[in-house]
Amino acid sequence: MEKILEGQTALVTGGSRGIGAAVVDRLAAMGARVAATATTMDGAAHLGTRLGDAGGRGYCLDVCNDEAMDTVLKQVRQDLGSPSILINNAGITRDQLLLRMKDEDWDLVIQTNLRAVYRLSRLCVRDMLKAQYGRIVNITSVVGMMGNAGQSNYAAAKAGVAGFSRALAREVASRRVTVNCVAPGFIETDMTSGLPQDHRESLLHQVPAARLGSPADVAAAVAYLVSPEAGYVTGETLQVNGGLWMG
Repeated sequence: MEKILEGQTALVTGGSRGIGAAVVDRLAAMGARVAATATTMDGAAHLGTRLGDAGGRGYCLDVCNDEAMDTVLKQVRQDLGSPSILINNAGITRDQLLLRMKDEDWDLVIQTNLRAVYRLSRLCVRDMLKAQYGRIVNITSVVGMMGNAGQSNYAAAKAGVAGFSRALAREVASRRVTVNCVAPGFIETDMTSGLPQDHRESLLHQVPAARLGSPADVAAAVAYLVSPEAGYVTGETLQVNGGLWMG
């Protein structure tokens, strides 16, 4: 693979498994020095082992902890340089019908999936503006577009990320910093692999492509948006959902 990101530092949150892991591997293969975060020390150590030969590192980060976020970003700058690429991928679900949803489950999903995107973007964008170059890609979800019963908190957070991205894109475009989203549909991950067969089949019936997506499908979309070729694409949401939602 051509090393079109050589010399750049990419920060990827939630990089230890699933979509995040695929994005980490793809950016490293493209030549970036990847700083990838996990929620545990073991996960961070595993990332460091995977990325060591490519010059990257793993970091332990709770994206809900402002002090930890400040500390990790400072360490990334010292270790690898200021990120010119930011992938906000970390996220959680706490699914429940609205009438049964607890306030803490609403608050935690909004804090993890939306507030953390705002704060980490703010921390990174200053250096991007000074350098007059940057790529921010936020991982949203098809659920933020079409909704899903039992996921009002998750849908609200992901829709908020899309709106945030469009607003920020307008603020920073003149300095050659782009801000875009990738919105996966049903992706083959640890979560979906454990679903009962009848549930998996019902999901597939909703997807015109007649298959679940792979983390590599999402990573390919991210790779395009961080590439030099995407310099005139900003404020957009790239749907990776096999035709599940078109709009």
